[in-house]
Amino acid sequence: MSAPYLCLAGPTASGKTAAALALARVLPIEIISVDSALVYRGMDIGTAKPSAAERAAVPHHLIDLIDPTEAYSAAQFVADATRLVSEIRARGRLPVLVGGTLLYFKALFDGMDALPAADAAVRARIDARAARIGWPALHAELARVDPTTAARLSPNDSQRIQRALEVWELSGRPLSHWHTGRACRGPHERPRLIALEPVDRAWLHRRIAERFQAMLAAGFIDEVRALRARGDLSLALPSMRCVGYRQVWEMLEGWHPPGTLAERGIAATRQLAKRQLTWLRSMPWREPVACDRPDAIDQVVRQAQAWAQEQR
Repeated sequence: MSAPYLCLAGPTASGKTAAALALARVLPIEIISVDSALVYRGMDIGTAKPSAAERAAVPHHLIDLIDPTEAYSAAQFVADATRLVSEIRARGRLPVLVGGTLLYFKALFDGMDALPAADAAVRARIDARAARIGWPALHAELARVDPTTAARLSPNDSQRIQRALEVWELSGRPLSHWHTGRACRGPHERPRLIALEPVDRAWLHRRIAERFQAMLAAGFIDEVRALRARGDLSLALPSMRCVGYRQVWEMLEGWHPPGTLAERGIAATRQLAKRQLTWLRSMPWREPVACDRPDAIDQVVRQAQAWAQEQR
């Protein structure tokens, strides 16, 4: 028996949702979201959350799990996804994990030790230092103690830099050392991973720009305005640091970094996509599909059908 689930990964705006819905039209699947932003309730437009119609067409899991004041970890994802895979297969259906949070995929594939719990005091100290010297300086510090993690992070990725430094301070071990490699010990034990990757990066950049503009037209600013009006959210929370939400929040706060809102949001999304592609390239056993080819969805469907045949 091959791995009991199929994975469909790719950078933001690469067409994962369309491909997953195409699979649902030909296979009895249920979708497990692998997206650290889709877990939040009330964050719909800026996360490109599947519509009510799309979610009615095929069961989706791990969407709208928690309030934006709460946190969700890779360890929680692994526990939830493992449980859901068993439940879906017990129903005689096929689990397909779809998303772009590659840390979650890696944690599921390779296993993780129990990371140190978040510590508010440590985070406050790190945030205070960032306010004095800036996140790029803290990124440089991280590169000295954990070059592996620093290499895959943008110097302005405050949320992940903070967490990596927090883990280092609490445990004395780099974040990169917490991956144990226990879950998959060889290439034959790896799950099938179909990766949507562009041949022409400019194609993806155009898609990112078009999608961000569509989000603004759909009321993204009003969505963030309503979240701010709650009074219990801030940029210190992982939810409000999600790409796009941070840029809109800063605008509503009256901050004026260089560029327009659209330019800043598109640039941040492009940086996210670059990090996602770097993660994917670290998984050489993946099965790439050129998402900028007109037959990309057909290729995904063919590969998924081959996997489904193996399950029989």
